[in-house]
Amino acid sequence: MSNRLNNFSFLTGLVKWFFIIIIIGVIAGTSAAFFLASLNWITKYREMHLWMIAFLPVAGLVSGLLYYYYGKEFAAGNKLLINAIHEPKGIIPIFMAPMIYINTLITHLFGGSAGREGTALQIAASLSDQFSKPLNLSVEDRKILLLAAVAAGFGAVFGTPIAGAVFALEFCLIKKFNSKIFFVVIASSILSNCIAMLLNTKHTSYPIRIIPSIGFIELIWTIIAGIAFGVCAVLFNTSMQKLSGLFKKYIVFAPLQPMIGGFLIAIAVYLIGTTKYIGLGIPTMVAAFTTTLPYYDFILKMAFTILTLAAGFKGGEATPLFFIGAALGNCLSLFIPLPFALLSGMGFVAVFAGVMNTPLACAIMAVELFGIHAGFYAALACLIACGVGNILSPLFKPNDPF
Repeated sequence: MSNRLNNFSFLTGLVKWFFIIIIIGVIAGTSAAFFLASLNWITKYREMHLWMIAFLPVAGLVSGLLYYYYGKEFAAGNKLLINAIHEPKGIIPIFMAPMIYINTLITHLFGGSAGREGTALQIAASLSDQFSKPLNLSVEDRKILLLAAVAAGFGAVFGTPIAGAVFALEFCLIKKFNSKIFFVVIASSILSNCIAMLLNTKHTSYPIRIIPSIGFIELIWTIIAGIAFGVCAVLFNTSMQKLSGLFKKYIVFAPLQPMIGGFLIAIAVYLIGTTKYIGLGIPTMVAAFTTTLPYYDFILKMAFTILTLAAGFKGGEATPLFFIGAALGNCLSLFIPLPFALLSGMGFVAVFAGVMNTPLACAIMAVELFGIHAGFYAALACLIACGVGNILSPLFKPNDPF
C-alpha cells in the first residue's frame, strides 16, 4: 500500500511539473515573440520618423508618472524577482507585465538606449506567478517556478536556452540546487525558445569565421582582452551608480528624472547627428563582426545607455552591454593581434558577464551564439572580466546593476 501511495505521489508530482513547464514555456515564448516583434516594429517606425526623438523628454515624464502613481510596488523590476525567489511574499502583481512592456516600448520608440532582457524576465515571471495560487504551490515550488520563468524569458529573447537556464541560477544567486530544479529550469527555457521560434522569431546571427589555434600567445592576448572587458564592466556599473545617485539627489520628484534625462539624450542625438547609439543598436553590433568600427563607438554607447537607465527609463541593459563589449573588442583589434570578429565576440559576452557577474552563463551563451571553438576564448574572457570586476568593485560601491 505504501509503495502504491509513493508511486502515485511521484506520478502526480511529475504531471504537475510537466504542466508547470508547459505553462511557463508557452507564456515566456509567446510573450517574448510578441515583445520582440513589437520592438522591431517600434524601432523601424522611429528610424522612419526621427522627429519623434524630440519628444523623448515628454515620453520620459509620462513613463515616470506611470510608475510613480501606478507602479511603485513593482518599480524595482528585476530586484523584485530576486527578492521573490529568496524571500517569497505575495504574488507578483500581474500589472507588472503590461507596465514594463508599455514603458520599454516608450523608451525605444522615442530614442532611449536600453535593452530587452529585463522586460522579458519581468513579463515571464509576473504572468507565470499568477498560477502559483491556483496550483497551490508551496514556497519552495514557487521559487522554482520563478527561476524557470527567469530562465525561459532570457532564453527566448536571445535564442540561447541553455545559457538562459544557467543565467537564472547565477543571476538569482542560487548556490544549492537539486536535479528537479535544474530539470524544470532548463526544460522551461528550451520550450520557451521553441515556442518563440515557432512564432517566427528571428534571432540575429554574429559570424566569427576566423578562429586561431589556441596557443600560449593567444592565451596571453585573451587574458589582456579579458582585463579590458572587466575594467569596462566596472566603469559601467560605477558610472550607473554615480549618475543614478545624482539624479535622485538633485531631482527629488522621480517623474522629472527621465524627463531631464530624455532632454539630454535628445540634444546629444541632435548634436552628433546619428541614431546608432540609441535603441538596441543591433546593426552596429553585426557590423562589429564584419568590419572595423570607429574606436569611440563603445564609449558613446556606454554614455547613452548609462544616461538612459540612470534617468529611470525602462528596458534592460544586456543588449546595450553586448554592443559595448562587441565595439570594445573591435577597438582592441587595433592593438591585439587576434581576429577582430573573435575579439568582438569575446567582448559581446565578457562585458555583460562582468557587469552581471555571471561568467558561466555568458560562456555558454558564447558557445550557443558563436560555436564551441570561439566559445573557449569567450569563456576565458568572461572569467577574467568577472575576476577583474570582483577585484576592483570593492574600491567603489557594491555592484548594483539594477
